[in-house]
Amino acid sequence: MPAPLTGRRLAYPLLFLLASMLAASCATTRPGASPGTASSPATTQPATPTGSAAPTGSATPAGSTPSDGSAPPTAAATPPVTPSAEIRHVFPVRAGNASYHPTHSVYPATDIFADCGVPVVAVTDGSVLEVSRVDRFNRGGPRGPFNGGLSVAVLGDDGVRYYGSHLTEVAAGLDPGVRVRAGQQLGTVGRTGNANNVCHLHFGISPPCPGKDGWWIRRGVVWPAPYLDAWRRGINRSPAVEVAAWQRRHGCPKEP
Repeated sequence: MPAPLTGRRLAYPLLFLLASMLAASCATTRPGASPGTASSPATTQPATPTGSAAPTGSATPAGSTPSDGSAPPTAAATPPVTPSAEIRHVFPVRAGNASYHPTHSVYPATDIFADCGVPVVAVTDGSVLEVSRVDRFNRGGPRGPFNGGLSVAVLGDDGVRYYGSHLTEVAAGLDPGVRVRAGQQLGTVGRTGNANNVCHLHFGISPPCPGKDGWWIRRGVVWPAPYLDAWRRGINRSPAVEVAAWQRRHGCPKEP
């Protein structure tokens, strides 16, 4: 009669349990880790002192380019300094009925027609450059140096020379270097020089050239009419930019 199988039947479950325990002890994953992902030892970050920020990387030295190729931050540009106030300009003849033509013969200038004796005033703040109190014009003499008769030239604070001629008289106390203010009387409208016996103010705009420059510059090099139009309407407009541009192109010509 065969031996009973009770012992063998009890051994099978024990062998299965032992195999399961061995497989579990050889596993490469730690509890809680995803299958197939290698485990690594836990790292401990150093504590950050209270009130300070954790470092985010090495600092970039001043003036160097960061390793990522981006440009270093730059400080905001300082806004340009603007003048506290514009230089004031006014119409050169104090008369409501003064008239003028936008053009002039031969060269840029303007003849402003008004009654003789009407005040002629400084166009802007500045300093007196030249004064002629004697009418030396001679119809048989040179056609240029003394054409203006009695005249005054003022260097405005905007760097522009303003010239007025054919005056009846020049105001007392006006000498080279004397400061004048916009609207200050320089003389009166007249007909001295080559004014052809017509009361008017010859008005010229030009750059001041170093040394003793010629009458061919002083008489005018840019057209005054656009500025006269503005000043008459109370608009403050300076010819400084146009005059500077003219001088860059022409310099200070030595002859007409």
